[in-house]
Amino acid sequence: MECSWKTVLLLVCASLGVQYTAIRTLRDSLSGPCQGAYRCWRTSCDDSWLPMASPRKHILLFATTRSGSSFTGQLLNQHPGVFYVFEPLYHVQQAFTNSSSRLRRTLDRRALLGAYRDLLLNLYTCELHFMENYIRPEPQDHITSSFFRRSSSHALCSPPVCSDGVVAAASDPPDETWCPKKCGALNLTLASMSCLSRGHVAVKTVRVPEVGDLRTLTEDPRLDLKIVHLVRDPRAILASRMMAFSDQFRAWKIWNATGRQPRYVDLSQITGTCKDMAASVETGLQRPAWLRGRYLLVRYEDLAFNPKDKASEIYKFAGLEMEDRVRTWIAKNTNSNASSPSEWNYRYSTTRDSRVTAESWRLRLGFDIVRTVQNLCNDTLALLGYKQVRSAAELKNLSQS
Repeated sequence: MECSWKTVLLLVCASLGVQYTAIRTLRDSLSGPCQGAYRCWRTSCDDSWLPMASPRKHILLFATTRSGSSFTGQLLNQHPGVFYVFEPLYHVQQAFTNSSSRLRRTLDRRALLGAYRDLLLNLYTCELHFMENYIRPEPQDHITSSFFRRSSSHALCSPPVCSDGVVAAASDPPDETWCPKKCGALNLTLASMSCLSRGHVAVKTVRVPEVGDLRTLTEDPRLDLKIVHLVRDPRAILASRMMAFSDQFRAWKIWNATGRQPRYVDLSQITGTCKDMAASVETGLQRPAWLRGRYLLVRYEDLAFNPKDKASEIYKFAGLEMEDRVRTWIAKNTNSNASSPSEWNYRYSTTRDSRVTAESWRLRLGFDIVRTVQNLCNDTLALLGYKQVRSAAELKNLSQS
């Protein structure tokens, strides 16, 4: 009995010793720059700590192609604490498209959306190595020269990712090559470190069809996801696509030039765009529990006419402080006279007179095409508050919004 009592005492003492050691170790690990409102991540190369502000903000700029998302994404990219990624789902789409025909036949919409969500989750948790599953050619030693639109992210073109610390001046013309030339190939390990140190992650995508496809991410307890849903007048979207993707919209351009609709013109793309846009807006306005407080609807036209006010609204919704750097960028990039033709021809240009850009479609599209889009997208236009034009004269009269 005495031996049993001693055994119990020894076990209790041992347990207390283990707990004391664990507490002391935890206390020591939290000393230095990683106390209070900071979470920390120890680098794999040394014993240094990277402080990360808490709580982390996760922001998704959800849009459709040619809706002004490149411009809007730059509003988030200008914040020094935001790790911004431009269209990472491009790599998923390309990997699926370039796979064997047999594999493509087995893939359905659900599988593709699942891959999209998996990649977004890993990006929001700063696991950038996960992208190696989709980047082609496959990165070697976590290094790649094929990261889509890397130059669109300040974080990917500045320390610790870019050792030279070269950042393009806000006044520089768009250039897709300066960052790879001056920073070299992208090290995904360093990119993950930068992501963790920045504290907030923002992603822009035009590849998720409907906001309902993001429900599992909004309900994931690891994330605090805020969705900024950017919409644009479908007539303006079509005009922009005709300029940016001439080969795909050749029939539309012939129609616009001649005034006669070709037999082979494809109406399904703009119809699908309007359908997806309306479905997402209706879901957002219904305020389901999984989306409540996580959804902000922004019309590109409102942002173009009142960039400072709408940018402030977006920042407030996302839980970010508006920085002077953001205000400066807005001032420099919303009043351009676009004197350089190459600037307008650049597919992802974000330097423009935003007011002119918002309604430039009215001078580029013929009334017959506009009337057709209005018929195809009547419900979407009404839902978003866009007015229809009834004549060619009204279309060209820019004194009426």
